[in-house]
This record gives sequence, structure tokens and C-alpha cells, in this order.
Amino acid sequence: MITSIGEIVRGDADVFPPYLYEAYRATIRRAPRMPLVEVPLELAELKGPLPNAILVSPGDADLTRNAGTGGEAIGQRLVVTGRVLDSRSAAMPDVLIEVWQANAAGRYIHKNDQWPGPLDPNFLGIGRCRTNGAGAYRFLTVRPGAYPWRNHPNAWRPAHIHFSVLGPSWSNRLVTQMYFADDPLLAQDPIFTSVPEAARPRLIAAYAHDVTEPEWALGWRWDIVLDGANATVFEEPRPA
Repeated sequence: MITSIGEIVRGDADVFPPYLYEAYRATIRRAPRMPLVEVPLELAELKGPLPNAILVSPGDADLTRNAGTGGEAIGQRLVVTGRVLDSRSAAMPDVLIEVWQANAAGRYIHKNDQWPGPLDPNFLGIGRCRTNGAGAYRFLTVRPGAYPWRNHPNAWRPAHIHFSVLGPSWSNRLVTQMYFADDPLLAQDPIFTSVPEAARPRLIAAYAHDVTEPEWALGWRWDIVLDGANATVFEEPRPA
């Protein structure tokens, strides 16, 4: 939808962030300036290979030990769980969920991440699982640290976990970020604040004492709603 010359917004401006949000400086260069062009999906994108053919083992969901080193990741252990639901609050079983995140020091294992936060040899920062018959997922991980990102002076990203939700084909992939309710950096983060205010709570996990494991790990609950009035805010594919 075009609201004025050179300004393109997403279909539901009450839910999705605008393509151009000047406080998030990366959008200034990448936001579209001309009407969007719909590109029809090809048969291979619609039919296969299907995500449900990907083998997932129980250990894939344990980010504290899936590095294969035999050691355990350093940091505050977290159990992150929730359900994947449709617009009618019905469970979505057998959905493939992939996550990635920084380690407890706010560092990713990536050649471009060179800030002096220490790497953890026992932490890859990636995991995956499938939802069960009740649409539930569960990850064991460590709380990610904040990290600087040079968007503006003294800019730090709040703790967050990236989520990828894969449906029956690759074209059904949705990507979003989960945040923590007690994080003081949320109000200063232009990626989070680019989301309309009424929709922001849908990106924030809630502390769950019933999920917390005594003397082991804190519990956080975050449901993912795929459609409808309470839909989770997802990152849409970057326009061509």
C-alpha cells in the first residue's frame, strides 16, 4: 500500500513496522521507494523439499550442550517454551522451529562479530525442535547478553532470541524475535520500537514460575500466533 509518493507501508500498519523507520538506520537505505512488484512463487518453492523432511533430534533443542564439545555453555540457564497457534487458538503440531542467539556475553559466532565480548567454545547459539501434538515447543538455552550495534551513539541491542517458524513449505517461513519482559533496553531499541506500540507485547516473553526448574533453570513462556487479531509480529521478506 502506498500512502504518498515515495512512502510504502505494510498491509496492516497497526501491527507491522514500516519499511522505513529512520531511527533504525539500516531501513533508510533498504526501504523500497517504488511500488512493490509481486513475484509468483515457483513450483519448487511451493512443493519441496518440505521442511518436515528435516531430521530433528531431542538434543537439537538443548543449546547449552549441542555444540558437541562435551562441555556446557556458560550463562544463566533458561527454559523457553510456548505454543504455536492459529487465528482460532488451535494448536499447530509438527511445526519446525529454529532459533539463534548471542551467547551470555552478547557475542555471536560470526566473523563479522568482532566486539570484545568473549566467545564460548561450548555454545553454538543455534537450535531447533518440532511442536508436539499440542503445538508446544521447548528449548533449553542461556540468557543472551546485550551487545553494541552502532546504530546510534551508545546503542545496545536488548537480549533477544531469533525465531524461524517453518510451515509445510519453504514459502511458509516466518521470522521474528522474542524479547524479555524485564529488559531495560527495550524502550531504547529502534528495532523493537519500530513495531506499533499495541503490538509490542506480543514479542515479549513472560517469566513463568511453573516452567522454572528448581535449582536449575528459569522458565519463560512465549506463544506464537500465526494469524488473526493477536498475531505475532513477524519480519516480512525484504522486498525485491
